[in-house]
Amino acid sequence: MSQPRNRALSADELQRFGDELDAIRARTVATLGERDARYIRRIVKAVRYTGLAGRALLYIGAIGGAFVPWLLLAACGLGTLLLGLSKILENMELGHNVIHGQYDWMGDPHLNGKTYEWDIVATGDNWRHTHNYRHHTYTNVRGMDDDIGYGLLRIFPEQRWKPFYLFQPVIAVVFALLFQWGVAIQDLKLGRWWHGKMTSAQLRRRFKPVGRKMARQLIKDYLVFPLLAGPFFLPVLVGNLIANGMRNVWTYVIIFCGHFTADAETFPKESIKNETRGHWYLRQLRGSSNIGGGRVIDVLSGNLSHQIEHHFYPDIPANRYAELAPEVREICARYGQHYNTGSLPKQFGQVAWRILRHAFPSRPRVSMPLTQAEATA
Repeated sequence: MSQPRNRALSADELQRFGDELDAIRARTVATLGERDARYIRRIVKAVRYTGLAGRALLYIGAIGGAFVPWLLLAACGLGTLLLGLSKILENMELGHNVIHGQYDWMGDPHLNGKTYEWDIVATGDNWRHTHNYRHHTYTNVRGMDDDIGYGLLRIFPEQRWKPFYLFQPVIAVVFALLFQWGVAIQDLKLGRWWHGKMTSAQLRRRFKPVGRKMARQLIKDYLVFPLLAGPFFLPVLVGNLIANGMRNVWTYVIIFCGHFTADAETFPKESIKNETRGHWYLRQLRGSSNIGGGRVIDVLSGNLSHQIEHHFYPDIPANRYAELAPEVREICARYGQHYNTGSLPKQFGQVAWRILRHAFPSRPRVSMPLTQAEATA
């Protein structure tokens, strides 16, 4: 697939581009208030009540199904769907956005981005480092953004090919099913340990908080809740397993569609030397992709359907992204910059093609210059 042509900007244009996008941020921050607080509190309630309803139906189906067989499938099926929905909402619209500090201004200790702990095996602290800091600071910068392929996949032709990547179509499927576990171990730097750049003692120290979080999640979902059903524990256990799988696959799809479509670019380390605010916005724009689909997709994706706006304004409440998007898109068009958006099937189709294509050797792609100076260098 051919990369869209982006116009190289002069230094003056780049400054104005950054200033206009900064102005959107300033106007939005100035209007944060009760409607944003009301929105996130509704999400908290939705997470709580769908989770409670899901677990209750699992118990009804597990116990009642032993006497009324159709209850097993009907109640456990609906219960699993509701529990999966609860986990998706908690992960995407609540946990991810709260951990970004989007609601710190509320002063609510339960919505504090520095201390929030979410319902997955990954620790909030590790996510704050790997995602909030490294990924959002060095978005798609090769050798600095660990999210490029997550150390497992060759997504871009600029990544050096190895025979290991021949297996990535299968690895990608396994990674989707176990996505929370991949996120959990990302900051452990297992590659450094494998190549002797980290001692086993150092790895054990890094693993301790991760291991504790993994143990808590495993005990909660696969021991405590199933055992509350007594001898009818198996349907509850399976329901929890499927609900976690639903959340894993959905999160994987949304994140990959936001970063690894055909038009997404990566950048060398030299690209961030003396990077201006305008340069930073351009890098975020060219490394991100939006997903069309309307309100339901927005909420279920944690508004990461507006990945471009999220990368521009990661600490602004995500429920604002939809209203910011038209102005952001207009500014990009005025400065001759491609605003990458498409339906979920279209974007994920491009991701799947990338995974298949770059399992094999390919020529590196030349990124478009960000400025006119780069274009003529």
